[in-house]
Amino acid sequence: MNRKTMVLTAAIGLLTPALSACGSASGNGAGSGAIVVGTTDRFEAADYAPAPFDPAYAYDATTWNILRQTVQTLMHTPRGGGQPVPEAASDCRFTDNDNESYRCTLRPGLKFASGDPLTAKDVKFSLDRVRAIKDENGPSSLLSTLDTVEVKGTDTVVFHLKTPDATFPYKLATPAAGIVSEKNYDAKKLRNGFAVDGSGPYTMKAEVKDNHLVRAVFTKNPNYKGDLKLQNDKVELRTFPDSAAATKALSDGSISMVSRTLSPAQIAELSAKPPKGVKLVPMPGLEIRYIGFNTDAPAVKDKAVRQALAAAVDRNNVISKVYGKSAQPLYSLVPTTVGGHVNSFFNKYGEANTAKAADLLKAAGIKTPVKLTLNYTTDHYGDGTAAEFQALKAQLNSTQLFDITVQGNEWGDFRPAQKKGDYAAYGLGWFPDYPDADNFLAPFLEQDNFLGTPYANNTVRTKLIPESRKAADRNVAVPAITEMQDIVAEDVPVLPLWQGKQYVAARDGITGVEWSVNAISDLQLWELGRGVSS
Repeated sequence: MNRKTMVLTAAIGLLTPALSACGSASGNGAGSGAIVVGTTDRFEAADYAPAPFDPAYAYDATTWNILRQTVQTLMHTPRGGGQPVPEAASDCRFTDNDNESYRCTLRPGLKFASGDPLTAKDVKFSLDRVRAIKDENGPSSLLSTLDTVEVKGTDTVVFHLKTPDATFPYKLATPAAGIVSEKNYDAKKLRNGFAVDGSGPYTMKAEVKDNHLVRAVFTKNPNYKGDLKLQNDKVELRTFPDSAAATKALSDGSISMVSRTLSPAQIAELSAKPPKGVKLVPMPGLEIRYIGFNTDAPAVKDKAVRQALAAAVDRNNVISKVYGKSAQPLYSLVPTTVGGHVNSFFNKYGEANTAKAADLLKAAGIKTPVKLTLNYTTDHYGDGTAAEFQALKAQLNSTQLFDITVQGNEWGDFRPAQKKGDYAAYGLGWFPDYPDADNFLAPFLEQDNFLGTPYANNTVRTKLIPESRKAADRNVAVPAITEMQDIVAEDVPVLPLWQGKQYVAARDGITGVEWSVNAISDLQLWELGRGVSS
């Protein structure tokens, strides 16, 4: 059976949530107190992450979900997905046929929450700052194609690109391009701690304990001018140690919604027998999970070892034991619902092909069983991660080709060690910055990549990535995108495992829940209101 699949355009229907979960908002909830949302996300200010909410540092879904409420961007992803549309800008467009010059005009009367005017100079300052600081954990790589930022008057900014980049509008919709003020942010230094100031829909007050944020209160910004329509005046984001504690608070009415991250067990329980007055709302998602490799590490330096792992891993076995209906097997870095997806790993290795794995190792003269430690983070991706890696260990060891051990560490230790190259193999997740195949390939393969991997493929970096970014019509980019996926399957610098689905649980009477998290896992608190649920 040939499972090679190519989606030429992103299926907009797959990016639009089911509308049956909740009714539309009636009123903005004013006078009814804050809508309280629970999360298992952890926010820490520590030596390894001194400035979690600085746009020049923050580069993960958890911290970006704080910034999206508070720091405005020129563009944003519209409600149902698709191409980005103006937010702080009134108009943005390429001004040349080569996609190398991009002009934005700001909305009139923009102000920061402080009341200070926001001008084109602030836009230039903000993007130049991210690139000047270039923090190794930060999002500066997203702006790698940007050459210079030109200011024209108070309301116009022109971005001159080094090379054509049709995905640049998507990048301007990320917090990497969040607009901040020189009054509160140093041009060359990070702003430590949990303070964040911008011109977004909310201001944020943080409650902190032992360098961890335990509560964030978002209050409607009276100076906000943009494309978003707020359905509430105040939302509180409250952290919980695990999904069981969060769903208990939801059941007893202490909170109104649980966003990230419900465990597989909680999803199953809420599906089968939800508490009175609580609904589980499924949503499309583009989260992926994978194993990354330090291709210089002795244990996996030989490509045959990585290829054998790709052939031997049984994704369906792991998913059925741990994640159930909340995940599906993934045979490429590009999810199945994103334009240009190809099942490259299945086409090359098949499904859990132990015989093929044995042949690959034998042909390379590699003695079995191959000893390898799989490292994972215990506190960053939800409750299922430890069970997932135990299942991977058991399944791979059952082939008798591998001697796998697993080691879990907290994110604060795990991520710095992974970036330094301390791990030969490690588990990570990816929540896309924008819903284009480029964002599932370039961050792993280009220079200064997210993983800090030593793996480099000259064809990918100098030919295929630039070629794929030239095309405003993303269908035209499909051949280059396909070739990159096939190269990844051949060289296996990363091994994709599964693609996730998203679930949110909420109490009756909270409206807009179906829009509160979009397909790329952006938390959109402005969509929540109080009214009559259907």
